[in-house]
Amino acid sequence: MNKIKLITDSTSDLTPDLVSKYDIEVLPLNVHIGDKTYKDGQDITLSQMYAGVKAGGPFPTTSQVNPQEFHDAYKKYLDEGYKIISVHISSLLSGTIQSAEIAKDMLESEDITVIDSQGVSAVLLLSLVEAGEMIKAGKSYEEVVAGIRENCSRTKVLVTFDTMEYLVKGGRVPKSVGAIGGFLGIKPLISLKEGKLEMVDKARGTKKALKSLLSFVDEAQVRPGTKVVVINSLDSESNRALCAHLEEKGQSYLEIQVGCVIGVHAGPKLTGVFYLS
Repeated sequence: MNKIKLITDSTSDLTPDLVSKYDIEVLPLNVHIGDKTYKDGQDITLSQMYAGVKAGGPFPTTSQVNPQEFHDAYKKYLDEGYKIISVHISSLLSGTIQSAEIAKDMLESEDITVIDSQGVSAVLLLSLVEAGEMIKAGKSYEEVVAGIRENCSRTKVLVTFDTMEYLVKGGRVPKSVGAIGGFLGIKPLISLKEGKLEMVDKARGTKKALKSLLSFVDEAQVRPGTKVVVINSLDSESNRALCAHLEEKGQSYLEIQVGCVIGVHAGPKLTGVFYLS
């Protein structure tokens, strides 16, 4: 039986329990604040980062995992006899997957498969959890690779942002759109399409945005035996209402706080839903 190692990056938002349960290697992206660099999920918390921005400090920026970090991780597990499946944030959202491909080429190994999830956060998390279960069940390397690709493509997503300020500062939304959105209290409703963030609707105010998320949950055809994932960037009334709604429906779910890299672009009080169909 093949020894299979799952590798991902910190935008997967895997909890420590899931990392341990499925023995997944997580390589952190970088958060830059002024002249300091922090490893996502290791050196700085979301609360600390937002507090710095609120206090007037420099606005954070982010950067990808570098090729050498991938090279070192890949070589370690290849030397231990593993075949590697490396699953990462959409190539249209980060250069991380390009670093992974460079490292694979450096090692000239056929025992590394690099997968573009065409998503972020729980798109990766859900596919990795399913992959971990497949490995535990003794599925082949090829079956696990195929399963990850299929699950990434079958993950449904809807996310709303409390503020457009961070999207504007991060260059994801034009300043003019952000100014109008802020003035009118517009909350964008975002999904993922072909690896890109896409605004599928917009709501006037937090209550209407929450209503859209609840409708999304009510209409969801969640794959039996899987959990819905609720993400947030700091707790909020919308986040708590969404979790309460899932509990009332009897739908099992996992609540996740995103890391600093996603938090830089999302801003505080992000609320989102992911599920496998």
